[in-house]
Amino acid sequence: MLKNKFISRAVSTVASIAMVFTSIPSINVMDKAVAADTMTAFEITENMKVGWNLGNTLDAKAGDKNGDYATAGLETETSWGCPKANQQLFDAIKAKGFNTVRVPTTWFQHLDADNNIDPEWMARVKEVVDYGIKNDMYIILNVHHENWINRADFANAYDEMQPKLMKIWTQIATEFKDYDQHLIFECMNEPRAAGTDHEWWAAEPVPECEVINKLEADFVKLIRGMDGPYAKTRLLMLPGYVASAEQTFLKEIKLPENDKYLAVSIHAYTPYDFTMNTAVEDHSTFTGAYAQNLADTLQGMRDLFIEKDIPVVIGEMGTSNFGNTEARVAWTTQYFTTTKKYGIPCCLWDNNTVENPKDPGECHGYINRTTGEWHEASLPIINKMMEIMNDDSIVWGSEGKAPTYTHQDLSAGKVFRDEAIEIDASKSKTYENTTPGQEIAWSELEGKEVAIKFTGTTPVLAFSDAEYGNWTEFKPYTVDEENGIAYYLVSQQLPAAWQDLSTVNHMQARTDKVTTIEKMVILNAPEVQIDVPVDKTKKYKIDFANAPKDEGSLVLYFEGEPNTITNGAVGFNGDGWEEVKWEGKTDADGKLTVEIDRTKFPADLKSAECQIWYQPELVDMKDYDFSAEQPGTVVSTTETTTTETTTITTATTTADSSLATTTTEGDVLSVTVIGDANLDNKCTVADAVAILQHIANKDKYELKAQGKVNADVDGQSGITANDALIIQRVDAGVLTEKDLPLAG
Repeated sequence: MLKNKFISRAVSTVASIAMVFTSIPSINVMDKAVAADTMTAFEITENMKVGWNLGNTLDAKAGDKNGDYATAGLETETSWGCPKANQQLFDAIKAKGFNTVRVPTTWFQHLDADNNIDPEWMARVKEVVDYGIKNDMYIILNVHHENWINRADFANAYDEMQPKLMKIWTQIATEFKDYDQHLIFECMNEPRAAGTDHEWWAAEPVPECEVINKLEADFVKLIRGMDGPYAKTRLLMLPGYVASAEQTFLKEIKLPENDKYLAVSIHAYTPYDFTMNTAVEDHSTFTGAYAQNLADTLQGMRDLFIEKDIPVVIGEMGTSNFGNTEARVAWTTQYFTTTKKYGIPCCLWDNNTVENPKDPGECHGYINRTTGEWHEASLPIINKMMEIMNDDSIVWGSEGKAPTYTHQDLSAGKVFRDEAIEIDASKSKTYENTTPGQEIAWSELEGKEVAIKFTGTTPVLAFSDAEYGNWTEFKPYTVDEENGIAYYLVSQQLPAAWQDLSTVNHMQARTDKVTTIEKMVILNAPEVQIDVPVDKTKKYKIDFANAPKDEGSLVLYFEGEPNTITNGAVGFNGDGWEEVKWEGKTDADGKLTVEIDRTKFPADLKSAECQIWYQPELVDMKDYDFSAEQPGTVVSTTETTTTETTTITTATTTADSSLATTTTEGDVLSVTVIGDANLDNKCTVADAVAILQHIANKDKYELKAQGKVNADVDGQSGITANDALIIQRVDAGVLTEKDLPLAG
């Protein structure tokens, strides 16, 4: 694992610590190996239970001050500041309940010109492996920080990488040929195009995926063709691109056929914003959104692999210590409960770093490797892991297969959409990545599920309010792959995610790639219960109509339990969803006032949403106001609702009288944002849709007075379909807002 997704690891300057424990000689494992019974791949992964990584040790590299990584010796083990591994460390790991140790190992500094491994280095690696084998532990041995693998030209370097990779694994497999199934080989660590713009992520599959599949097929063929009693039954772990947990890369993994002893290797520091991302200011809350992200990621592993009888091992995972122990325990609870039910063993990353002010996203230290004591800050996480693993009510692999459900036939339901349409993620700018928004009310969905018949990529189901705000998406809880039908249990999913169900107004399908939506049908929900992560976030509407434009502050008033720490954000639609974060602590009377500079928000912002993230069960927002030389009105508010107000802008001058209108109140309106028919402060296809709906049914889709003024862009008086066409051309980039209004 590197420091993070964007910064390469720097060599530690921490001095090596004198060892309290002493190493013992390598043990003979021949008797143990020969006596072992042959296990299936899934029996191996179940027996692995929970693992720990000996990080920053045998995988460390020793470079000079110029960053030159030449050939080196045994000193590399301590070059990143970790003490040498010893038997007592492995004993402490075993005693705590870990049954697996992953031993990341870097080899390139220990090769001669012909790629022969230094015998002293091989002997040291064997000695460390034996520390775990002696304890009946499972050991994962791999090829880790190899600079000849992680390279910018990875996609074109197969012919150069393949012989070297095979030479290294030939020597490793020969050295350990008599070790039984407790020893697992992992082909590579995080193979990737280092230094490129897609090193860590890409929206589409990258060509490196195919190269990785070829290298790993060669690796499997090599190991299976070796001599030794366990060559055919040794578990081999194969990662996809960068060992990513992203579906984009997982779906590109192609395992060699007819081999029952392969497992997919995945690294899942998920969700990254919570576990490691230092760009996120606050990590104190494991929010409902984070929980949903984690649930989706783990379910994706289950559905892609476990469901198809392919084992998965999460070789690296964990949360950096941001001083957020309570939140990390909440994350651990969901993570290990879910992976145990799915039958996926997890290996906790430990880099022996407890505090790192320069890079707080890399604090993954759990045990003092000198004393064998567990660090106080992270011990609750370890204890929670072991509590779950020892909880007999959580059965290993009990949900490895998706449950089967009985659904109504599509012909028995209420058809919501019956016209086939292709949607394409690459056409998101013209909103062709979704089906057109169609109106729906919660009364039509209560007690129901939605079925989507499709071909191509499995769609997500999306809901929004009347202004296409509060966009909320759900993945299907089950998919009938044979018939191409995805099912969404909205009767449970929506109430868990949506604060005010009365505001649900649109339902549509979206794709991550290309999908043909053939039909959308509302069915009676089956009598099942699915685990839906509950978002406890509280949300409050804020009307910016009375806000000062260039000065003053937004003042938020909170009340709750005395001396309660809390935080949240004021979010709004700008260039996508944007947030201004806030935090504070209620006083002895349970009150908290938060003041946010008005300039942090767009001058023409119409509305926003205040969210309480941390301890919302103890804190509520009561009021807000805008303070300036002429303060705005204090508006009392309650959760998810606010008093409707209509603000009419009085025009003092107008350059074109055709762009002004008189309301029934007698005030003259001028254009605020050209083309903005739905008053969301933008000119997009959504405005074109609003215009066309208005033309089709003025009673149902009446535009507000200001919207009518903004929408009249074709140079002709009145709102027509031509105005919608012009706006679509703006959204597509054929015209710009500066071209509007067109000359009459």
